[in-house]
Amino acid sequence: MPRFKTPDYGLKLIPVDFAQQVRPGTFEFALCHLVDNELDLSTLRSRCTNDAGGAPAFDPAVLLKIVLLAYSRGLISSRSIAGACRNNVLFMAVSGDSAPHFTTIAGFVAELGD
Repeated sequence: MPRFKTPDYGLKLIPVDFAQQVRPGTFEFALCHLVDNELDLSTLRSRCTNDAGGAPAFDPAVLLKIVLLAYSRGLISSRSIAGACRNNVLFMAVSGDSAPHFTTIAGFVAELGD
């Protein structure tokens, strides 16, 4: 009987180059380009009123990229989206390694309206 090497699917600590994760020609690349360069997000940014104090807010562009990428992958609950931001390298790359809490994601989506 042949012997095979046993695959190790456990936790790995690997260096990640986030710029290499979002490849040209992919949906993620187009999403990042459109949100960063083509969309006017001034109305979303005007909602942030923490200039004088309070905790730093997540950039609405980052939240929009996270939500749109999640919806394209079939993730619709804020908890599953927050989990993807913590565990999925592609979500980490698109979000700039920020992991917003699920309540932040849910509040952002609720404020978008129709």
